[in-house]
Amino acid sequence: MSKQIGILGAIATTLAAAAFVATWSSGFLVAAIATVEVSPLTLLVWRFVPLAGLLLALVVLTGAARQVTPRQLGEQAAIGVFAQFGYCAAVYASIATGIATGTVALIDAVQPLVVAMLVGPLLGLRVKPAQWAGLIVGALGVALVVRSQLEGSAATPAAYLLPVLAMVCLIVGTFLQRRSDAGTSVLVTLTVHVSVTAVALVVLALMTGTFVPPSSASFWFAALFAAAFPTLAAYGLYWWLLRRVGITALNALLFLIAPATAVAGALVLGEKLTMVTLVGFVLCGVGVAVVLAGEARGARDDGGSAMRDRAPDDTRPHSRGQRRRPRRALASRRR
Repeated sequence: MSKQIGILGAIATTLAAAAFVATWSSGFLVAAIATVEVSPLTLLVWRFVPLAGLLLALVVLTGAARQVTPRQLGEQAAIGVFAQFGYCAAVYASIATGIATGTVALIDAVQPLVVAMLVGPLLGLRVKPAQWAGLIVGALGVALVVRSQLEGSAATPAAYLLPVLAMVCLIVGTFLQRRSDAGTSVLVTLTVHVSVTAVALVVLALMTGTFVPPSSASFWFAALFAAAFPTLAAYGLYWWLLRRVGITALNALLFLIAPATAVAGALVLGEKLTMVTLVGFVLCGVGVAVVLAGEARGARDDGGSAMRDRAPDDTRPHSRGQRRRPRRALASRRR
């Protein structure tokens, strides 16, 4: 029975991972399509504000936040500022400047490499020489793709700092979530993140005069689609998978988003997909594979560092008293 449960769990995780890649990739395309005649900030406001109201009502009706502490709410609010507000605003601004959706997604794909570099100092995991080699190969792949996209692009070179900013925001939010008290459900987590993002976006939109939405049906379809898939589904799966498979495996999935977005952008938007771009994708894939292979090898050598990545609460150092208590209890039962 336990083996069957394990198989079902693996299937569920695989399906969730596939759905995550598909829904997260769709966010780049809807941003490119729907912001041609509308300010990116306007679309973001009406992507998040109605969803925030819906999620808050759902939390109140279900009582999902009954056991949540003010400290947990504060932690999730800080995470939401980076992981949703900072990330989404930077991605939409990137695409609005003319950067191809595949390039924005590819710069996002550097995240697994950066995370692999940071897990050592931040989470106490060792980065091996082979992993550093993977980082260099992946960085070379990114450089090739960005160079191939620069020719004929309407975006200035400085605009490419925006997708880098988006990546940094998501990394910061992910590490904060990884180190936080994971006592809130995915529903509460998502509700806090969406609500904080909605408030920040409304303030910005009012300051810039981009709050009022157009009345076209296409805009509201795009806003509804963006709320349901890149936000509700993609972010919900992101935080669920973070707890399920760990930070490194989750971030490796982000690399799959880059080629998926680039191919969809070429088919739907007519974006350029050259041989140099494909070589860059291959180099990024090799870099990520080397990093993940090095981590898996290190997990086997260290006897369970992968378990530490997935279940941090089970591996916190115990005091001597905590170690002795089970022994005393066993001795008293024997008496």
